Amino acid sequence: MTSNLSWVPPEVDTTVPNPARVYDYWLNGDHNFQADRELGEQILKIMPGIRDAARLNRAFLRRAAQHMVEAGVRQFLDIGSGIPTVGNLHEIVQRIDPSCRVVYVDRESVAMAHAKLLLRGNDRCAAIQADLRDVDDILDAPETRELLDLDQPVGLFMLLLLHFVPDSWEPHAVLARYRERIAPGSFLAISHVAADANSSGLDEAIEAYKSTQNDPIPRTHDQVLSFFEGFDVIEPGVVGCAMWNPQGAGDMSEDPEINSLPYAGVGRKP
Repeated sequence: MTSNLSWVPPEVDTTVPNPARVYDYWLNGDHNFQADRELGEQILKIMPGIRDAARLNRAFLRRAAQHMVEAGVRQFLDIGSGIPTVGNLHEIVQRIDPSCRVVYVDRESVAMAHAKLLLRGNDRCAAIQADLRDVDDILDAPETRELLDLDQPVGLFMLLLLHFVPDSWEPHAVLARYRERIAPGSFLAISHVAADANSSGLDEAIEAYKSTQNDPIPRTHDQVLSFFEGFDVIEPGVVGCAMWNPQGAGDMSEDPEINSLPYAGVGRKP
């Protein structure tokens, strides 16, 4: 729980809850404020399994990253990375191969402030504050160019991000720009809140989320699948987050509804 606020960027209003910080709270992280904890508790009352869903999304990150490293990928771009918390991408991949390089991207000032603190002394990682739509700014940033060779396969992560992207932002066109810039053999991992998972309390939780000034947009299975256009979707396809190649009982919830709440999938650029 954050107590010393001296590090907080001056433009951040700590009285307004933020999705990344609420997510951090559900994961029992330390990088959240009172407003985030209050909203997190409010949503937990509506959907008691949401904390488990956050944990399962983190477990999917681990499994997807392991898959990419085993396929030979050694460089990663995590967009909408949020606040560094339990099981960060660079910790996962560098544990397997210390030569792996990771660039984190988020538009949230607090997330980037924490990321830069966490990454001090790790010359194979960097953090950039940017918006998902700033494709060229992200891929041509000095930090990216120093760490990532876009002529070689990249592992691109967009977890629990695209459901905050309205159709008016043309997310398919944005994804196409990333796809065009990354090399064949690159991977794309996505997780996304499901509109057709029959999850009780979802509509009420979304209404509560509006206080964060970010409106979640759940999408159907077919809509999430469409984000992988131009990629070969890896088995078992786009499925409930917990059902993407689980490695043990800890990767799934005892509640089947929670297992299917966020959709998840991984695609490979041919």
